[in-house]
Amino acid sequence: MTSEVQSTESSLAPFNPLNTRVWANGRHQVRCVRVIRETADVKTFCFNAEQPVMFFFKPGQFVTLELEIEGEQVMRSYTISSSPSVPYSFSITVKRVPGGHVSNWLHDNLKEQDELAVHGPVGNFNCIDYPADKVLLLSGGVGITPLMSMARWFFDTNTDVDMAFVHSARTPDDIIFWRELEHMCSRVQGFELSVICERKDVGQAWNGYRGYLDLPKLEMIAPDFMSRRIFCCGPTPYMRTIRALLKDVGFDMERYHEESFGATPEAVTEEALEQAEIAVKEAEEIKEGDLFTVEFINSGMSVQVPPGETVHVAASRLGLNIPKACGVGICGTCKVMKKSGKVDIQHNGGITEDDLAEGYILSCCSTPLSDLSIEG
Repeated sequence: MTSEVQSTESSLAPFNPLNTRVWANGRHQVRCVRVIRETADVKTFCFNAEQPVMFFFKPGQFVTLELEIEGEQVMRSYTISSSPSVPYSFSITVKRVPGGHVSNWLHDNLKEQDELAVHGPVGNFNCIDYPADKVLLLSGGVGITPLMSMARWFFDTNTDVDMAFVHSARTPDDIIFWRELEHMCSRVQGFELSVICERKDVGQAWNGYRGYLDLPKLEMIAPDFMSRRIFCCGPTPYMRTIRALLKDVGFDMERYHEESFGATPEAVTEEALEQAEIAVKEAEEIKEGDLFTVEFINSGMSVQVPPGETVHVAASRLGLNIPKACGVGICGTCKVMKKSGKVDIQHNGGITEDDLAEGYILSCCSTPLSDLSIEG
């Protein structure tokens, strides 16, 4: 065997199917293998695993990064911008924003070969659970990331989908994935790309749409938009405008989907703390028979909780830290094992039916219906 052949086999060895795992919702250690500058303030971070993992997910879903910033554990969710059709790695695309605690840290500190933990993938916003023959992808700014994952999936798998992609950016220099989108559009029929720039700076050439997406522009770009399934992601004002526009023309909102996991962690945390304080005060007024006991087995601690108090708040009152990001049952970060007891879980897609069958729950959105034993 020649050294060249040996070298080739050695490089392929890590991808031996017998040693390859498949991604599932949970905590995973990954390594940053590439950092790509997309625009002046947007970077793509690419990850893979030490032991090969097939990163299968539904295009449009997201992951939650577990970071340590200035000695503090921080959780932040980002949609996946890559496609599961390229399965041995995944990517997130992050925009630097003024005062952005996590986004700025990632831009300034995360580099190739750095390792971190991620939770996921999860999310109801995806193109697999809502199939359609004709789709309209609407994105604003860095909100393009989940829609780019969908577009890449449709393109790579030669899916028979009529796709209209409409992206809104501040200026021509702020168009994320511009060259790749043009390439995809040039290679297949049924892929119509339109970009709207709010303005152009001095010296910039731009012959496309200008201003903001409104009904006249939408009717020119996608005259048949009323018959398409729509996926939308962007800044809150952008999505609010799109929803209002579609409702005004009588669009069937059952066929409208938007990315909405981005509740600010600070607000969620403050709300949880307020609820915990109220619960403590109310517990004194509740009859003992109305209280449930939540035991955390590993710590040997337990606490009585009033009706409506979540498992996560109960843990917080004991000083136990269960990682949490979204606080509304979407990201799956706060998953814990329930060894006994019953809960009412009001999640938003952050946990699978298989996990529930095994006994896992999401602590942020599970309230006891009996005494509980939690592995934690």
